[in-house]
Amino acid sequence: MKNLLLLLALTSALSYGQNKKYSELIKKADSLYNAKEYKQSGLTYSAAFKTKARTNINDHYNAACSWALANVADSSFVNLYHAVNKDDYTDYEHISTDSDLNSLHNDKRWTELLALVKTNQEKEEAKLNKPLMAELEIIIKDDQKLRKQMPEVEKQFGKKSPEVEALWKQIEETDVANLAKITNILDKYGWVGPDVVGAIGNQALFLVIQHSDIKTQEKYLPMMRDAVKKGNARAESRALLEDRVALRQGKRQIYGSQIGDNPETGNSYVLPLEDAENVDKRRASVGLGPLAAYVSRWKIIWDAKQYAKDLPAIEAMEKTRKK
Repeated sequence: MKNLLLLLALTSALSYGQNKKYSELIKKADSLYNAKEYKQSGLTYSAAFKTKARTNINDHYNAACSWALANVADSSFVNLYHAVNKDDYTDYEHISTDSDLNSLHNDKRWTELLALVKTNQEKEEAKLNKPLMAELEIIIKDDQKLRKQMPEVEKQFGKKSPEVEALWKQIEETDVANLAKITNILDKYGWVGPDVVGAIGNQALFLVIQHSDIKTQEKYLPMMRDAVKKGNARAESRALLEDRVALRQGKRQIYGSQIGDNPETGNSYVLPLEDAENVDKRRASVGLGPLAAYVSRWKIIWDAKQYAKDLPAIEAMEKTRKK
């Protein structure tokens, strides 16, 4: 069904929060698919599309999967042709091997559809700057490789151990080298989108800037804002950078993406956040899910009203730690 790489490649930054009814119906359709109630899932997707919201290529693709599994070929092809003709679907490898669509393979429309996808893919690949894409894919691999080792090293030796300190030093050295490459790319090409460097290459631009110093972030944040407007960067990624810059400037974050740790208790908390009660509206506007779900990975129980009461103490603690 869903293709994670395709999800990452979307640059329209469509926010389900922009149309609550559409969002609710898509969520319900996904749940029905997971429950193997495929016909009801397809009908629910159709109801979502009738809300006149700006639809998502993934939703049409997933609707096609539900209809195919329900053996309603006509409805499946309607959604597939929408994805291919109106949204320029390009992932030939995924669609040609997706078992959800097996019931369509003997239909004469299937061969025609695959040919259209192949044409879309070839047109898309012709636009790619493959040498630059390859360079960025190496950069993102280097950016993530050492960071992925950190949880295990912390678990084995402790957060304040020499081993953790040594690993952070390696990460910082890698970040410096990567930043020099990324700033050179940004200054030469601008904030290029997935249509030029692929989804992974595009994400590399954000990650390296996200891990850079405040002066660099302040310099390139306006470029990223403009890139989001043009569809060359993801709105949710920009939100994370906005939060990090705001906090470094001594302001409160907007989307609640940045988390701190209390050195005395070991507990995590949301770093100073503006207007906590309305944070989910702001998160939805950039395609981010509810804050409660996001912070649960740090075992934080989110309560906006309680947070507002705790905020003065959190800000006081942050000021003390920065001295």
